[in-house]
Amino acid sequence: MSLRVALLSYRGKEHCGGQGVYIRHLSRELVALGHRVEVVAGPPYPVVDAGVRLTRVPALDLYAEPDPFRTPRLDELRRLPDWIEFAGMRSGRFTEPLAFSVRVRRYLTSRRFDIVHDNQSLGYGLLGLGIPAVATVHHPVTVDRDLKPGSERWYSFTRMQSRVARRLPLILTVSAASRAEIVSRMGVRAERVRVAPLAADPDFRPGKTVPGRIVCVASSHDPIKGLRYLLAASEQLRRQRECELVVVGRAEPAPGVTFVSNLPSDEYASLLSSAEIVCVPSLFEGFSLPAAEAMACGIPVVATTGGALPEVIGDAGVFVPPGDSAALTRALLDLLDDPGRRAALGQRGIARSGRLSWRRTAEETADCYRELLTC
Repeated sequence: MSLRVALLSYRGKEHCGGQGVYIRHLSRELVALGHRVEVVAGPPYPVVDAGVRLTRVPALDLYAEPDPFRTPRLDELRRLPDWIEFAGMRSGRFTEPLAFSVRVRRYLTSRRFDIVHDNQSLGYGLLGLGIPAVATVHHPVTVDRDLKPGSERWYSFTRMQSRVARRLPLILTVSAASRAEIVSRMGVRAERVRVAPLAADPDFRPGKTVPGRIVCVASSHDPIKGLRYLLAASEQLRRQRECELVVVGRAEPAPGVTFVSNLPSDEYASLLSSAEIVCVPSLFEGFSLPAAEAMACGIPVVATTGGALPEVIGDAGVFVPPGDSAALTRALLDLLDDPGRRAALGQRGIARSGRLSWRRTAEETADCYRELLTC
């Protein structure tokens, strides 16, 4: 049965915390399964593949460079969602998910969709649509909030997200670890949460490694990514051996560290496959696409035990406690000095990543659609 699917993303940049990657590959594979998919997204807009319709939903985008926290012109404040977005910014609250859900509500109800699939916005505008709705929660944002003392006002939208999640008939997530957090933190009943793991794109494959190169993907400044612990470990590591740390993301300059950002997909895949080790120092991950991508490249992973990382990486990596720079230093040094172990872990990673695919993700997602429609 071919379904008409509205796939929503309030932010969709291709390499924006994995959200854009998820939208692009899921929509492509759903279309390959015979469904008609329309991605409805706010800025920055996602990249979509042939066969997927993209509907852009303009927003004020008040946090965008080169003028973040700008004051919009009066003629930009034309509708209620604009005022929601502006008032939220001025009061120190993040109201983009709510504003997006209100913006898309009229559009959704004026079209004929079989399913609305929301990606992590969980705004009040999703309720009472008259169309079956499901949402993906990669992990509860309260995890991020709890790592930032004093940020309760900014993260006030998490109360809305929990309320909406509890009222939707099904919630999708990407790992058993995230499922447990959704149940405990958001109050969603366990029997209403389904797990559909993610995967690496086929572009990620083994390549020629650069001796001593460690790569980390930390696309945000959030404490949850644990980058500061890796930077401290790197400083200690460079005192003991020659090595290179390349961070995909933006941060304050650090001695001996190369930061790169906005890489095209092929350059990013090439960089990842050039590493001797990929490090994921996150304090919590709902899944970790970089870990899956590293495994597909046959690169061993040094990661923390935060969230779903042991679940995703399994026997293809080395684990340390979250927030422990000394343990990171030891693990990285030991693995850099042991090429045989790196090779063995890399082969396990290739085997493990081969059991994951975006087609499987799409099939399991479509099963949830059908379950919802037959309830």
